Amino acid sequence: MSEKIRQQIRFTGRVQGVGFRYTAQYAAQAFGLTGWVFNDDDGSVLMEIQGEGSSIKRMIERLDSDRFIRIDNIERKFIPIDEFERSFKVKY
Repeated sequence: MSEKIRQQIRFTGRVQGVGFRYTAQYAAQAFGLTGWVFNDDDGSVLMEIQGEGSSIKRMIERLDSDRFIRIDNIERKFIPIDEFERSFKVKY
């Protein structure tokens, strides 16, 4: 078992209006990840995701393989773990 991490990730490309947030929620649940995802006003999608690094990688690969989503750029930064978070949700 690898170490739990938390990242803030900003996705740009064709990421709004294509089911990105709900695909992310489904994938996060499938990979046992917690956090949230949000459509930002600038057209990007902001996510905080927490779990094993390998699971986060697989979740992003799942998003990138979706035929409607096109990820052009990913900006990541590591942030502190939220010990109390138990689910992944879509923020509005």
